[in-house]
Amino acid sequence: MRHLLTSLLLCLSSTPFTYSLAAEHNRLTPEQIEEGWISLFDGETLFGWEKTKGVDWQVTGGEIRATMGEVGFLWTTSEFADYSLHVEFRAGSETNSGIFLRSLKKPAQVEIDCYEVNIARPNNPFPTGSIVGRHLTDKALVKSLNPWDSHWHTYELTIQGEKLILELDGKLLAEYTDPQPRLRGHIGLQHNRGEIAFRNVRLKPLDAQPIFNGKDLTGWNTHRAEASRFEVTEKNELRVLDGRGQLESDASYGDFVLQLECFANGDALNSGVFFRCIPGDFMMGYECQIQNGMKDNDPTKPQDCGTGGFFGRQNARRIVAKDREWFAMTLIADGPHMAAWVDGQQVSDWTDTREPHENPRKGLRVEPGTLAIQGHDPTTDLRFRNLRVAEMK
Repeated sequence: MRHLLTSLLLCLSSTPFTYSLAAEHNRLTPEQIEEGWISLFDGETLFGWEKTKGVDWQVTGGEIRATMGEVGFLWTTSEFADYSLHVEFRAGSETNSGIFLRSLKKPAQVEIDCYEVNIARPNNPFPTGSIVGRHLTDKALVKSLNPWDSHWHTYELTIQGEKLILELDGKLLAEYTDPQPRLRGHIGLQHNRGEIAFRNVRLKPLDAQPIFNGKDLTGWNTHRAEASRFEVTEKNELRVLDGRGQLESDASYGDFVLQLECFANGDALNSGVFFRCIPGDFMMGYECQIQNGMKDNDPTKPQDCGTGGFFGRQNARRIVAKDREWFAMTLIADGPHMAAWVDGQQVSDWTDTREPHENPRKGLRVEPGTLAIQGHDPTTDLRFRNLRVAEMK
C-alpha cells in the first residue's frame, strides 16, 4: 500500500499542477485522452457548469453532491450533439434524480425538450434505467443491479443521431430510436428528491471527420502563408515553421467540435487555432491560443493567455500542456459560447456578449467561418496531427 501511495504522489508531482487525492476518481487516463475523451467535472470545482437556484449543489471529496432543496439542475455551459457519456452516481432508495441529454435549460415537456435518463425508486413509473416519457426498462433486470443501494453505479450513454443506447453497470438496458430526434443541447444533472452524488463525468464526441489527411494540404490553402512554412512530415504530421502567417481551411464551420493533437518543439512557443474567420482574410477570427509558458512557474498564471484560452478574451485558467510533449486539445463553439479542453481538462469557458459583427475581433460572430492555423514568428516550430471536426446542427 505504501508503494502504491508513493507511486501516486510521484505521478501527481510530475504533472504541471497537482490535484487533491479526493479528485483522483475524475482523472482521465492517457489512453482515454488519446481516444478523445474530455472530463466534464474536474473533481474540485463546478467550472463548466451552471446551477439553478434552490438546490445545495456542492463539491465534496471529489464528488458533486445535492442533499436537499427544490427540483433543480446543474447544466453544462456547452452544448453537445453526438457523444458517449460516462457518469458514476450514488443514490438511495428515496432518491429521485436524472441525467438530461440534448436538453433545453428549461425543459417544459420531457418528451420533446430533452432525453431524461432517470435515477429513481423502483416504484417510480420510470425507475432507474428508464428514459422518462419514452422508454420503460426491464424492471426485473434493473432490480437485479440494485442501483438504489447507496453504492456507486455507472451509466454508459451513447447518443448518436436518432439513437440512444443506455447501459447500467455494463448491462444493456435500452436501445431507443427517436423518429423526431433532438439533435443537440446541454447535459444536465438533476436533483428532484433525496440525496444524489455524481463523479467521473466524462464525454467523448462522436462523428468527427478528419480535416487533414496526413499526406498533403488538400482541404487547406496557403494564400496567406506570408513568412510561415507549412509542411507534411514523413510521420504524416503537419509542421508549422516560422512566421507570421496562416494555413486556412477551404471549408467553413459555424457550430462545431474540433479535436487535435499538438507538439510545441521549443519553450513557450506561440501559435493558435483561429475559427469562424472571415474567409480569405488574415487571422480575422476568434483565436484559441497555443502557448504553454507560465509566470513564476505557476500553472495558474499563463504567460500569454495560455493554451486553450481565447486570446484577448479569456485566459486559460491553468497551463496543462507541456512543451516538447504531445498534448490533445478540444475546442467547442456553440452559438456565442465557446470552451476548450487540454488533455481532457477544461481550461476555458467564455460567452461572447458583444454586439454582432462580421469580424470576431470587433464583435460577436456566429456565422460560419474558416479555420486557420497560425505561424506566429520566426521561432515557430509546431506539429499537428489527428485534426478532426464534428459539426453541430
